[in-house]
Amino acid sequence: MKSKAFLEEIRKSEGLERAILKDIVVEGSRATFRLITDKSYSQGDVKYAAKVSEKYVPAGFTAEVNVMKSVPEGAAVEKFIKEYLAKNYPVVSAFSEEGDVYAEAGAGGGNFVIRVGKDEAVRFSGAEVADALSKELALRFCGVWNGEIELRESSRYEIKEEEEPEEYVLTSRNFPIADYIPIDGAKPARAIYIADLNSEAQDVTVCGSVMYMEERTSKNGKTFFIFTLSDGSGQLRAAYFSKKATVEKVRKIQRGEFICLTGNNEIYNGGLSFTAKQVDYGTPPEGFEPEPRPSLPVPARYKKVMPVAIDDYEQSDLFGKEALPEDLVNRDFVVFDLETTGLNNSEAGGMMDRIIEIGAVRIHGGRIVQKFASFVACPVKISDEITKITGIDGSMLVGAPEVGEVMADFYKFCDGAALVAHNAQFDIKFVRHYAGLGGYRFEHRLYDTLTFAQVVLRLSNYKLNTVADHYNFKFNHHRAFDDAFVTAKVFIELARTNKGLPRF
Repeated sequence: MKSKAFLEEIRKSEGLERAILKDIVVEGSRATFRLITDKSYSQGDVKYAAKVSEKYVPAGFTAEVNVMKSVPEGAAVEKFIKEYLAKNYPVVSAFSEEGDVYAEAGAGGGNFVIRVGKDEAVRFSGAEVADALSKELALRFCGVWNGEIELRESSRYEIKEEEEPEEYVLTSRNFPIADYIPIDGAKPARAIYIADLNSEAQDVTVCGSVMYMEERTSKNGKTFFIFTLSDGSGQLRAAYFSKKATVEKVRKIQRGEFICLTGNNEIYNGGLSFTAKQVDYGTPPEGFEPEPRPSLPVPARYKKVMPVAIDDYEQSDLFGKEALPEDLVNRDFVVFDLETTGLNNSEAGGMMDRIIEIGAVRIHGGRIVQKFASFVACPVKISDEITKITGIDGSMLVGAPEVGEVMADFYKFCDGAALVAHNAQFDIKFVRHYAGLGGYRFEHRLYDTLTFAQVVLRLSNYKLNTVADHYNFKFNHHRAFDDAFVTAKVFIELARTNKGLPRF
């Protein structure tokens, strides 16, 4: 359902010209649209709204309308202003302190004031911020809203001593291999976790489910295979150059089957690449769950980045909740995306690039219910190329929290959830590295919508915008929250199409 078009049509009725859509309650084949207005309305307005609503429900559904007259409380308006500033004007948000946002609401609108320090106010246009926020408040709370930016003497800046991070020593984890069937005959007894592979991993075995498989031919005519393997701790893309005696056996391997790859993890073209020397069948033990590494406990409270509740009236499962698979509905998921200063996500490739923005949503009961979004302070210059791709420049990061602070809050946001990302291995390496510096271990189960889409769909490519287009999802690509939000929608649709989640 397109809520924007719906409201534009609803507001043609005089008593509903400033109405907002609170929610839609679905019971069986009846959808009740609950509207809020600050104006007096008539039964004619309600009948008109009901007639419009009939056009926005699927075939076989009936529409009802409830209209409530309401005037927002100042506290609710203040909360919305803070969330809006954090998303759209991070510089203003960064330089406002507790008590700096004040709103007074009444019938037909209200007034608001945002106070910032004089030293920081030179970084943005106060008139632009106030005008944009006035328009947004009119859409959200109805009525006419007037606001201004006030200056105070004090500055937010204060010097803090940096604390030395604790040192954590990591050891590689492994698990026994079950149901071994030879192809190359490597006879491995145990497999290392994919998440624990590093540049020193030589003559090691990994074991997992085949998420993707492709046969290729080298320039000299030799057959080789590309596998994407997952063991629940991570995913691995590996190459295997087949032998004459094994090529036909390897061709018979199917997606979803479990195999073991034995070989080396080496630096190739500046990144880590796994080359398998031997392929065999084998599985993790029955009921295997990745063993978490010791980590700092989940923080008791958020300190820098607060999650906020979100409603998406265009969620594709609005009228089809019963069609969602149980393993999606019965578990929580955090879908995330990063914007970074570059593509180097491994210390083996030299100095790692930096995270400059993180966006995430939480899925609960098969619905997107919370968002987590923040810019991240960056000590290095943002290149013109990255600014061109993402629209993020250095001025937007002024006052943003440090990466360690963001990762601590993100760790709390992910508590009790599995993780989801598109091309997940790129993003998770950044998260694990920068969170690990502060002692937080992201050992959550990880799903990748790229490889999930390769299993479920047949497309020309599996880039996020291509998969989103397949489901008619439109979004602002290359901004962290927008990418995370559409990835969550894609994940829900893939689970629905597949009638469940992949085992790994």
